[in-house]
Formats: sequence, structure tokens, C-alpha cells
Amino acid sequence: MKFQQVDRLADHVVLPGLASVVMHGCANTAETLAYIAVADERKLYLSAAYPSMYQYCLGELHMSEDAAAKRIQAARVARQFSALCDAVEKGRLHLSGVCMLAPHLSRENAAELIAVAAHKTRAQIETLLAERFPRPDVPTLVMAIEPAGASGLEGQEHVCESGEQHAPGHVDGRAVQRAPEAVAPRAKITPLSPQRFKVEFTLDGDAHRDLVEAQALLGHAVHSGDAAVVIKRALHEYVRRLKRQKCSATDRPRRCSRRHPSNPRHVPAAVERAVWERDGGQCTFVSERGHRCEERSGLELDHVIPVARGGEATPGNLRLVCRPHNQHAADLAFGKGFMDEKRSEAKRQAAEVKSHKAAADAARARERAAAEAELAAASDVIPGLKILGYRGDDLRYAAKLCVAIPDATTAVRMHHAIKGLGRASMSRLTHVARE
Repeated sequence: MKFQQVDRLADHVVLPGLASVVMHGCANTAETLAYIAVADERKLYLSAAYPSMYQYCLGELHMSEDAAAKRIQAARVARQFSALCDAVEKGRLHLSGVCMLAPHLSRENAAELIAVAAHKTRAQIETLLAERFPRPDVPTLVMAIEPAGASGLEGQEHVCESGEQHAPGHVDGRAVQRAPEAVAPRAKITPLSPQRFKVEFTLDGDAHRDLVEAQALLGHAVHSGDAAVVIKRALHEYVRRLKRQKCSATDRPRRCSRRHPSNPRHVPAAVERAVWERDGGQCTFVSERGHRCEERSGLELDHVIPVARGGEATPGNLRLVCRPHNQHAADLAFGKGFMDEKRSEAKRQAAEVKSHKAAADAARARERAAAEAELAAASDVIPGLKILGYRGDDLRYAAKLCVAIPDATTAVRMHHAIKGLGRASMSRLTHVARE
């Protein structure tokens, strides 16, 4: 229905009509969440040549970034708690409310929380959650701000992060008490004109020193040490190095070895370069409708004919794919059930390795702590032994000897340690002589 058609409606019809349209919208939203949840769980976006449900919502359904993220989060939590979908369909709960409730829902409290959040605004739900799930106070933080007029906003209203407006000169107490992460926001890139971008980010002390040193080393090569030019040059060199590491890019390739590698999964550098150049650094998976996956991050080399079935590492049998589509190709080749078992086994082995490593690290930490405790217990003896020329293992051995007589005087402990070290030295000499 167009604006002109609504404009012709009588007054007593407009508001009931609006309510009816909103209810239809709520029903459509709930149905959208159901479709997203099922498509996300079954990973149907992979066959459509998208690496994630989020990218599918952006590229295929043309949602905005915020709309896609909010609907996917709501769909995933509604998949676990079906009452949420019913509340959205009936208009009792909006998507923002669903996303706010999501971290706090459990099987025990879901029904109650959904009921008490019904027909509440975002601010009211925030208050409700603060009462039921209180969080600690944020640390007090006092920041230097620009003087009045420096930002060119004189006479305008100030809009704080919560969306509330205040008259000029009003200081919101919540703006002073902020969490530390609010001080250093993420880097922001804003397009200004064709091929021109504004970049805002914060450097730490080390990065700032490197930047100043680079400006000094470039000297007159860069006019006035323009930071943008310095960073551009640095990025150019860094990208070249990353390409050498990731896709074996080089200006002077070596001759290919004719030796046949023992590992069938080994990919020669020349082959890797050829595949990256041919595929343009982009995932090559194409859907039945002809859409090519646009992912360029985290790409992997995939064998069209799997190695387990005789596939070789040749340019014709290799392609670039993103991680999700690499997994999808394996599911198609060997069956999803088989691959799920393999992935579970790999996760189990990785967990065991991590557990063993953690246990070994803990054991080494205990050994270091025990050695430090022994050295601390022999602190009165160690300086004298160092003067006599003892070092390293000898000092640790002497510390162990002194631990056995903690109540003795320093002179007795020193005598006991030197006597023990002498016996140890004689034992080592005898062992060497026998050999």
C-alpha cells in the first residue's frame, strides 16, 4: 500500500490499520527467525557460496550489518527457547529485547524472564536485567576533553552514548564513569572520496616510537615526515612479506625440484604461487546460481580430487577456498557423518595434547617454585659460595643440602654445603675416570 492510498483513509481507520500491519510484521519477523535458525544450523549458506549466515544475509538478502547480526543472534537463541519466537510473533517482545535477554536465559528461568520482559522497552529491560543480574560498578575514569568550540559543535545538543540529549555544557555523570575499553575504540575507516579514506586508531608507545623512528630514517624522502605516507610504505612492505609467507610470492622464483616429495600433501612453492595468482586471492566456491564466494580471509588450498583418492598437488587439482567451504567440500566428498567423527576425534586429540601440555607446564612451575624456595632458604649461604666460585647446579645442590638443617647456624650450614659439594665433585671425578 502506497502513501497516497493510506492518505485517503479515514482517521478512524489509520491507527487500527497500523496496528494490524505491525502485527503482520511481527509474524513475518518470527517466521524470518525460524528460517534463519534452520538455515544456520544446517549451514545451507555454504551451498549458496557464502562462508557464513551473516555474509548470506548481507549478500543474498541485502540486510544491513546491524539487521543481519541482530536477527542471527535472535534466531540462534530462539532455536533453543521456542517461547521467544512465540513472543516475537505475538508482538510481546522485540528483537532488541531478545538479544538483551539471550545471555541470561536458561531452561530454569526462560519462561519467567520472557513473561516479565513482555511489552517492555529496551530501557525497561535493561533495568529489569540489572535488578536480576547485578554487575559490579565500573571504575571511575576522568578524561581530558576538548575545550568548548574545539569540535565546532557550539550551540548544538550533546548526544551521549545512551542516546539521551543534553543541553550544551551539561556533563553526564555516566560519561565520566566509563569502562576502560570505552577509551580506546576500534580502528575506524571512513570513505571520504574515491580512493581516499579517513583512518582513526590509537597507537601504543612502542608503535609510536617506531613511527617516529621511521619518519627520521626516511628523512627528506617523505615531505615533512607525513605519517600517512610512512604508514603506506610500511603496509606495502608488510603485505609483500605476508604474501611471501602465505602464498610463496617472490620476484625471483627458484627452479622447481624434480624430486617427488614423500608427502602427497606437500604443495611446491611454484604450484602455490600459480594457484593464488589464478584464483585472485578469493574463495573459488560457486553456487548453483553462479554466485562466487567473496571471502578473501583465511583461505586454504583444497584438492579438487582428495589426496585420499589419488589427488595430486598440481595447479589443475588445487583451488583456493575459505575454511567453511573447505569443510563443506570434505562433507560432500566423504559424507557429513564420517567427517563429523573425524573432527570430533581431532578435537579430542587436541584437548588431550593441551591437557598434557598444561600438566607439564604445571609440573615445571612447581619445580621452579621448589628450586626458588630452596635458594631462598639458603640465602645466607649462597653469597659465600659464589665468592668461592660455585655457580648454577652447584648452588642449587648446596641449597638442597642446607634445607635439611634449617635451624643450624650460618657457619655450620656453610661447612655442610662445602663438604657435600666436595663429595659430589669427587663422585663425578671417579665416574669420569671409570669411563
